[in-house]
Amino acid sequence: MGFLVYLKDKKNKLNRLWFIFSIFVATWSMLLYLVSSAQNELDAEKWQYALDISALGIPVAYFYFITNFLSLKVKRVTSIIIFGATLDLIFFSTTTLFKVGVIKKFAFFWVDTGPYYFIFPFFFLSLIFCAIALLVIEYRKKINSIERKKQIKYQLIAGAIGFSGGVVNFLPQLFDVFPFGSHIILVYTSIVSYMIFKYRLFNVRLILVEIAIFLLNLFLFLNIFTSYAKVDFILNVSVSVTVFILSTLLLRGIYRDINDREKIAVLAQNMSIANDRLRTMEEQKTEFVSIASHQLRTPLTVIKGYASMILEGTFGATSPTVREAVENLYKSSEKIVVLVEDLLTVSRIEQGRMALVFEKVNLVNFLQDVFSEIITETREAGIDIAFNVEGNKQFFVSIDPGKFKQALRHILDNAIKYTPGGGRIRVSISRENLSEKARIAISDTGIGMSPEQLKSIFESFNLRAEMNNSKSTKVNSKDDDNAEQELERSPIAKNNTMGIGLYIAEEIIDAHNGNLRIESAGTGTGTTVIVDIPCV
Repeated sequence: MGFLVYLKDKKNKLNRLWFIFSIFVATWSMLLYLVSSAQNELDAEKWQYALDISALGIPVAYFYFITNFLSLKVKRVTSIIIFGATLDLIFFSTTTLFKVGVIKKFAFFWVDTGPYYFIFPFFFLSLIFCAIALLVIEYRKKINSIERKKQIKYQLIAGAIGFSGGVVNFLPQLFDVFPFGSHIILVYTSIVSYMIFKYRLFNVRLILVEIAIFLLNLFLFLNIFTSYAKVDFILNVSVSVTVFILSTLLLRGIYRDINDREKIAVLAQNMSIANDRLRTMEEQKTEFVSIASHQLRTPLTVIKGYASMILEGTFGATSPTVREAVENLYKSSEKIVVLVEDLLTVSRIEQGRMALVFEKVNLVNFLQDVFSEIITETREAGIDIAFNVEGNKQFFVSIDPGKFKQALRHILDNAIKYTPGGGRIRVSISRENLSEKARIAISDTGIGMSPEQLKSIFESFNLRAEMNNSKSTKVNSKDDDNAEQELERSPIAKNNTMGIGLYIAEEIIDAHNGNLRIESAGTGTGTTVIVDIPCV
């Protein structure tokens, strides 16, 4: 099995280490048999020297195999100590300090220990224990790959069981106990074999297929020369050639599939890396928006405060021209404050930090308060607005008043903004009987929306992409300024600027277990926004 693994990838260090470890275990197994079954003391002692050397190689090879398997780097000092101790033990194994010779125990020959023989089991157990401890530490870590987790798990089980059996070979020398566990090493081989085929510890399945196909073709080819009759000869040649062609095609298909899988694996890995980068950039964007919005709050509050004080006459009388300029400054600062609050809300939504404080509210009274705030604005815009309640009923809902008001204001502001003078806005409340929800419908006679705009309207920050696409396909770089101004006046741009507001509104309403949808028959036909919210 170690040779098959080595053939699969000779340059892979893990494969090479597994092969070396396999050689030591296999050599130890054969020499152990030769020692225990020797017919005389001289033969047993001869094989025992070789057995000690092969046994010393097992823990060293296993330790380096496990560290490489776990992608751990062994320090140079540690390697010097390990190899130095191994060479010393190999030297001392030939002296009477290590063993006097062999002695017959339990009907077979065993080591007759010297005064310092205990160093050998101490060295063996120390390296094995360190390797298994590393497996335990790695297994307890959080590992995303289930297959990798199971590889470590079965390697840990195999090592614990296999070496617990191998260790009992020290018992006859030290405590006169029968070495009952030597054959447990077969359990280690079985578990690792299972890992190879089930959890792809080493990819040797193709080699086994190649060997099986080679043996089949060899058998059929040799069978040709055992043909006695002409008919048998023709039949054997035909079968051999047919099987050879089919097996060649089969292997070619397998190689092609493997190459395709490797390419897919590389693409998947690259995609995973790209997704991680995008996720990091998205987090950085959200964090930047949050920090920038917080930083803007303080100067905006100061600007708005001073503008308000000037309008109230705190600093004395002002001329009409100055007053008009300050009024424009105050209104603009109010708009920027609303925009900053929207950006902070988007940041909280994307970070999952939007907290709601629910209260039981009379929805009719609540909407009348919101309605009264926009009456002046609609009159100035020359828009006819009306508020209607189905059957003069009362609707009680559980909402966060501040957040729900923010959502409704976005919907109403959009209706006002995109309805020309002389248009109408209708706000109504009714009961949705099937779901026992209160339904708020806000209809306008504004510019309306196309089916394409309806699909993307809830995406946040979607204006910039629309502008970039339009500019790149319709105008030259020299005309960017004119194109951007023209685009901002177009219905498409106006509709897309609703993206952030409706995105916030949808998230807030969704957090209230409600739902929001938009209906429009097309451009120039007006828009209806429907909000359903559960009644209490």
